Amino acid sequence: MGSLCVNFSDQIQVEIMSKKLIKPSSPTPNHLQNYKLSFFDQIAEKTHMPVVLFYPHPINSSTSTNVMVQQLEESLSRILTHVYPAAGRFAQDKCSIDCLDQGVTLIKAKVNCLMDDFLQEASTNFDLALTFWPQGIKDVDGTSLFTTPLMVVQIAIFQCGGIALSMSTAHPAMDGWASFTFIYEWSRVCKLGMSTEKINFMSFDLVNVFGPRDVSMMFEASAIFPGLRPDAKIVAKNFVMDEVSLSKLRDKLTNCHNPGALCFKPSRVEMVTAILWRAQLRASQAITGKVKPSLMSFPLNLRGKLKYPETTNPYGNFIIEVPIAYEPKGTNMELKDFIILIRDAVQKTVDYCGEASTDEVVDLVANLYNQSYGGQDWGTSDDIEEFTCSSLCSFHMQEADFGWGNPNLMHFGSRHHQVFWLYSTQCGNSIAVQMDLKENYMDFIEHDQDFLAFTKF
Repeated sequence: MGSLCVNFSDQIQVEIMSKKLIKPSSPTPNHLQNYKLSFFDQIAEKTHMPVVLFYPHPINSSTSTNVMVQQLEESLSRILTHVYPAAGRFAQDKCSIDCLDQGVTLIKAKVNCLMDDFLQEASTNFDLALTFWPQGIKDVDGTSLFTTPLMVVQIAIFQCGGIALSMSTAHPAMDGWASFTFIYEWSRVCKLGMSTEKINFMSFDLVNVFGPRDVSMMFEASAIFPGLRPDAKIVAKNFVMDEVSLSKLRDKLTNCHNPGALCFKPSRVEMVTAILWRAQLRASQAITGKVKPSLMSFPLNLRGKLKYPETTNPYGNFIIEVPIAYEPKGTNMELKDFIILIRDAVQKTVDYCGEASTDEVVDLVANLYNQSYGGQDWGTSDDIEEFTCSSLCSFHMQEADFGWGNPNLMHFGSRHHQVFWLYSTQCGNSIAVQMDLKENYMDFIEHDQDFLAFTKF
């Protein structure tokens, strides 16, 4: 494979071998054949959400790649019996899913290189992972989204027998928790050979609590999380936050002998988010010559945070995009100021939702979007730094073992926005980050000693 190392991104090829539909192993009962979308499904972004997991072929394993693929197919069919809406299609009214066992698209492909070669190149060019999105997903837009399968799975086999397993789901049908939980539970079904009768990890009655609303009357036209200009190039890097440095930072921030010490013990997610936020603003300052106001969207998973039993582990969408605004005061950007902003905004939302009625939660969602996205008088989008920080640390993705071990590389998202993806490392003691950022900002951050003090690339 030496010839591929010259221009790897141009040479690597993923060749489609077959495509078919995988249907639930048991028919969906008549009374479940129309799944109603909830209010939270209504307001979800009209896009597909891809994720790619890379698995080397197990060393000294007698299991062939063909057997591994067969196990994937069979277990996918079994788990779809439980997560039956994923095998359906959006109804014409776009307010429900027809669950007639139409099936999930499964694509099989082969890759013209070894996984070790790919991983070596991806360590410096992480965008190579985009090559392994399921075929056709890049072409899905807001119009075609409702006429295509809700879920597409692709199994790409390397020459060494390693597998790139990718899955993309329609966001109006499944949020990040639902998609990532599906993959994790699918891996357990595949590895343990669980029967359909034992598969039970989601409920499907969220619409009974949060029924659809007339959202046209609730949201201002401008209350949409702003995207980047079409000419903004997004690149990705992944790295691990240094646990020792984070522990020292926490000790410093909570040391009562230091002026202005925090009165609470910040979580690792709060500290990492603050570090990333400040790094992005330092890059912005270096490039634009000023410290801009900033708006961070922090997706908050509401499962288990409300008083209604139907909201514990529901299928579909059940998140609030908590907007957190930073208005600069001079050029001094203290980490504790970002941490306090994050803690106050998220905790206030959690406390409110824990006691609120369904109507109050819906009104909160509308108010958060309208007041923050539609109401901030900061000028044009060029005057504001906008991004999302999504924590996946409790989603167990790094533990998605289909029987061949844990993935040795994961890739999230679609490069439509600036996003920081946080997830736990395999040992569970550190936080890894996938940073999707404007290219010129990334160039600065990679050489920012203040940021590098907390990271291990």
